[in-house]
Amino acid sequence: MKEDSTNISSELSRELTLFHITMMGLGMMIGAGVFLGIGNAIHVAGPGGVLLTFSLNGAVAIFTALSYAELSSAIPHAGGAYNFARLAFGRGNSFVAGWMEWFASSVAGSLYAVTFAIYTVRYFEGLGLLTWIPFSIYFIEKIGALLIAGLFLYINYRGASATGKIGAFITLGQTIFLIAIGIIGLIVAVKDPSRLQNLNPFLPYGWSKLFITMGFTYVAFEGYEVIAQAGDEVIDPKRNLPKAMIYSVFIVTFTYVLVAFASLVAVKAGSPGVTGLPWEWIGNFKEKGFGEAISRLIPYGNFLLTLAVIFASTSALNATIFSATRASYALGRDRMLPAFFASISQKRKTPWVALMFTGLIVISVAILLPTMDVASSASIMFLFLFFLVNICVIKIRLNMCDELSYGFVMPFFPWLPLAAIICQGILAVWIIHMSFIAWIVAPAWILAGIGIYHFYSKSRAVPTSDEIHVLEEEEAPEGDEYRIMVAVANPDNAFEIIRTTYVLSQTKNARVQLLHMVPVPGQVPLADAEKYMLEGKEGIVEMMLYLVLRFPISITINYCRNIARRIVSAVREKKIDMLIMGWHGKSRTYGFRLGSTLDAVIERSPSNVVILKGCGNIKFKRILVPLAGGPNGVFALEIASILAEKDDGEIVAFTVNDHKERISLEQLLEKHKNNRRHININRIKTKRINAPETVEAILEEAENYDLVVFGSTQDPLIYRVTRDSISHTVAQRCMKPLIIVKASGGIKSWIRRWL
Repeated sequence: MKEDSTNISSELSRELTLFHITMMGLGMMIGAGVFLGIGNAIHVAGPGGVLLTFSLNGAVAIFTALSYAELSSAIPHAGGAYNFARLAFGRGNSFVAGWMEWFASSVAGSLYAVTFAIYTVRYFEGLGLLTWIPFSIYFIEKIGALLIAGLFLYINYRGASATGKIGAFITLGQTIFLIAIGIIGLIVAVKDPSRLQNLNPFLPYGWSKLFITMGFTYVAFEGYEVIAQAGDEVIDPKRNLPKAMIYSVFIVTFTYVLVAFASLVAVKAGSPGVTGLPWEWIGNFKEKGFGEAISRLIPYGNFLLTLAVIFASTSALNATIFSATRASYALGRDRMLPAFFASISQKRKTPWVALMFTGLIVISVAILLPTMDVASSASIMFLFLFFLVNICVIKIRLNMCDELSYGFVMPFFPWLPLAAIICQGILAVWIIHMSFIAWIVAPAWILAGIGIYHFYSKSRAVPTSDEIHVLEEEEAPEGDEYRIMVAVANPDNAFEIIRTTYVLSQTKNARVQLLHMVPVPGQVPLADAEKYMLEGKEGIVEMMLYLVLRFPISITINYCRNIARRIVSAVREKKIDMLIMGWHGKSRTYGFRLGSTLDAVIERSPSNVVILKGCGNIKFKRILVPLAGGPNGVFALEIASILAEKDDGEIVAFTVNDHKERISLEQLLEKHKNNRRHININRIKTKRINAPETVEAILEEAENYDLVVFGSTQDPLIYRVTRDSISHTVAQRCMKPLIIVKASGGIKSWIRRWL
């Protein structure tokens, strides 16, 4: 008998504490960033350049760490950026995010394995213990990288508890070593102030070199990403994930700057073997410059430095393997990659197949690419990834803040993620000055991911609790007609909007898309969604009886967790020109004027929106259109012109002088002359009155009309939550048939909603 895999689930165990994941983040960061980055940064940007490189990178990193902290507190699951992008942009972008995340963490792991090998081989070579080996030093380094990567792949296979505890122990050791080196550097500088001359000239090659050094060392600040990946294995993730991310970035930035300073003052000018300026001498060693400097700072410097490298590089290697494995596990879990990527060892409770493929990438890159190309490739992938995450945090906060339970909310939104986006874009471009290969490897991986998604993942991915799924769909033949979408809630709602939809569709010569969203409660599995679709299906049938013989009809029934978000997505996907919805006149949700669904749709829909209240099968002879200026008023006049009786219909453009400057009807139509196609100016009368209360004046005037049509407020949603708008107040209190409209505002509307 075939087993139904949908009823069987495997879960990762929650064993990691705040201390464990903070140490994992630090472990991923404090590694090659110091040991390879300091010497190269001094060589490229000078003594002041290395200090500013780590300080400024820390500032950029904290901006993105805050984005990760906010999103991880709301979406605490394995997958990190993959989960964030899926919620913000859907499957396609989320697959690319997870694909990038997997590769970025894997390549970072390769870098840390190479760092371990370079410094360990350097120490044994200095002792003369490698002379008997008949291979080049470069080959020995590659073999060392292979062996250490294999060891930590096995450690990760042992499980999250072993991974977290071993990583925490290693990270504590290497952090203590590095801080001790920094403190010794400070003591040396205090005892011998002449060492401070090693910082002159501060920026010998100018400020522009900072973009290069910041770009290729940015990989040293990505530890908060591995913290996000541990969401399924952390105790109390909504509290502990944000704390660990912020703590780790501050600690690592302080440590980097302290150790970089110690490296600069470690070498005394004119000492034996030192030629030229001390910082130039250090920079000439490039990735080994840090080791040469520290060996002169303290007794037994080479031994202690090698010990520090062993701690730092292995803890970082451990953390990156963990992160990369969880990224590929998440892709397999959602069938973006073959299902075996989500296979979990029953004994160890670890995703062993994802770990195996991660190990293949780590080892291949470590063996095949030169060191600085590995570092630059890792950095540019993380820059691309973090660029996307900062866009996600803005989109998710604006579109879904009322749906998610946040454990942490960043301050100064959206300015911090916007600043991070700009900085990361600049750094990614400047990496080309350090490694042209990085700009080949990273785009090639991304393009490969896009191809895999379209040819494999797109048709196989399973829906998550935050997505929609099509239950039934019937498409009419394609055409270039005006497109009207009708969101049908239930049969009663359908009857109320049939006649108005018919008239609008006839005038526009439109094709009609009937849409019903099946709202599935959060506690109900999405697999049971069909049980909730009966009412909507009846409404669809009701609409079809009246419309199918006259217009091309397409039908879509979806299930989803959030109706407003799915309706807006459907409008974009189907390229809808006008969206029609019904409204019963009451909001059941505190903080919303028309209701959580209608408010969100009006705010976010890129199309024209028409909301109908109590219109039914009524002929409209007298229509009142209150005007306040703006494109919504012109659109209201257009809808009124279409719905008014052809022979004796009358439209009154109504204005209240409430001490605000109001433009005339002629000025309004001239200002928006491109949007007046169906407006017959000869049928419109104007009426202007003086009244102290605009709302009361409109309600009193409405008593003499068959229909009231007016434009929705143009204020952003956040303002409407805190104060009543005239249009929404009238909508709630008016007892006459009523239509609320919102015109598509193009780029200006988009900018206004976001800013």
